[in-house]
Amino acid sequence: MDSRKKKKAALHDKLELLRAVTNSSALNKASIIVDASKYIEDLKRKVERLNSEIGTSTSSTMSSSQNLLPLVTVETLERGFLINVFSEINCPAMLVSILKAFEELGLDVLDARVSCSDTFQLEAVGGENQDKLESIDAQVVKQTVLQAIKNMEQ
Repeated sequence: MDSRKKKKAALHDKLELLRAVTNSSALNKASIIVDASKYIEDLKRKVERLNSEIGTSTSSTMSSSQNLLPLVTVETLERGFLINVFSEINCPAMLVSILKAFEELGLDVLDARVSCSDTFQLEAVGGENQDKLESIDAQVVKQTVLQAIKNMEQ
């Protein structure tokens, strides 16, 4: 008998919670459940509307993103640079162009991680070549990498 009261109390608590979540003013079980089902249907419609809006905006931004350059960040290290490149668009020639830019700058690639599956991601540590007498800064590295990628696209 005691477990029966616990189950009834638990059901009552769950119905009250359902009533609160759905903003129902109903008092009996059947009306609370009807209000909850209407609430769920309304949520489904909102989700469908938002999904269709997202689909529309995604397709319009996909076409405009074709002209965007990748994100390039360069941090100065004690003896070299940490270079990160991220692009939504993967192009097989991008890695080659970036490595050529490193060579032009006199940077030796000390460590690198590259992913070219759906997007292009590169994290490289470039150390200044000892043969280079002039010192380069992070901004020069960034501009050279961006220019190499831009030239590759033309």
